[in-house]
Amino acid sequence: MAVTTPNPSAPADPRPALPAALTPQGRAWLDEATARPTAIRALFPAVRRRCGHTPLTGHRTVDEAARAVLLTALPLRGPALADELTRLHHHGDPAEQRAVLRALPLLDPGGPDGAGDLGDLALPLLREALRGNDNTLIEAALGPYAAAHLPDAVYRQAVLSCVFCEIPLDRVAGLGDRADVELARMLADFARERIVAGRAVPEDILPIVRSLASADAAALYGTDGLDGVT
Repeated sequence: MAVTTPNPSAPADPRPALPAALTPQGRAWLDEATARPTAIRALFPAVRRRCGHTPLTGHRTVDEAARAVLLTALPLRGPALADELTRLHHHGDPAEQRAVLRALPLLDPGGPDGAGDLGDLALPLLREALRGNDNTLIEAALGPYAAAHLPDAVYRQAVLSCVFCEIPLDRVAGLGDRADVELARMLADFARERIVAGRAVPEDILPIVRSLASADAAALYGTDGLDGVT
């Protein structure tokens, strides 16, 4: 059973907002760099210095959008594309890693460009980010690509990790569609632990937890099992 909850996550494609945010010099450099896709390993680290890193749209920055332009210009598909993304991610600093993760929806067959043939091949990058302790990488990993490809159990655990790490759930793509009774049960357990410890329950988990006030709730907790949470 899906759970309805607001999810105003950042748009998958930040590129339309990019031209207005670049200086003439930045636009010229990016145009030249895009025409040299085989040089991406040398160009990728230079993006922040050449194009800037001011906020752009949603939770994106100019350098992330510019790096997305470079990645979507790569003449690679399938495993070759996944290998290049992995190399850029592993050799990049956190800003470069965030850019790779946030560009994944653009390289997926179901993304805005409908190109890249990436499929599930980038899932190892998501799992690596979700195992780490950098909240910005966890958030970047949980974009539309994760919503489309992460297995249910991994997606649920990732949402719970966001709650533990105090990452707002409106940063998690696809939550309105992917949240289910099992996730609600996990969050209800977390809420009870917080209540017993005398700690506040994050407000953004309550729409999901309250979804248990249904026939499923009786099966999971009994008729009064939600006392103190909802």
